[in-house]
Formats: sequence, structure tokens, C-alpha cells
Amino acid sequence: MTEFEKQCYGMSVQDIQEQYMKSLTAKHAGLEMVVMGILSDAQELQACNTARTLNWSRQHMNVAKYILSEMLEEKSTQVA
Repeated sequence: MTEFEKQCYGMSVQDIQEQYMKSLTAKHAGLEMVVMGILSDAQELQACNTARTLNWSRQHMNVAKYILSEMLEEKSTQVA
């Protein structure tokens, strides 16, 4: 894991792809549901309102944005 990945996501891009994008939830319900779950987790972390949980919340949101960007990239390559 790079320093950027550690600070931004709290895990490597490879881990995001394996744990979220290739998960059973992704296969059965779609990546949209995965993203909604991640964002729900981020909301719960914000409710705790400590420096540590706010950082985890930020990282969760970055993971969600990464997945959304991958979805957009996939969609744009299918159109082209």
C-alpha cells in the first residue's frame, strides 16, 4: 500500500477492488448498493464525532468515490 492509499483510503486500491468491487454484494446487488453501504457506514462513523472516527468516515467516503469513478470509467469505455 502506498502512503497516498493509506492516507486517502486506509487500504490499498487492490484491497478496495477485492473487498468491495468483487464482493458478493457487488455481484448480487450491484456496485451502487456497495457504495450506499459504504456511505451509510461513513454516516455512522461521523455520529461518533471523534478525530479517529471522522478520519475513518473521510476514508470511507474516498473509497465510495473511488468505486464511483471506476464505475464511470467502465461506463465511458463501453460507450466509446
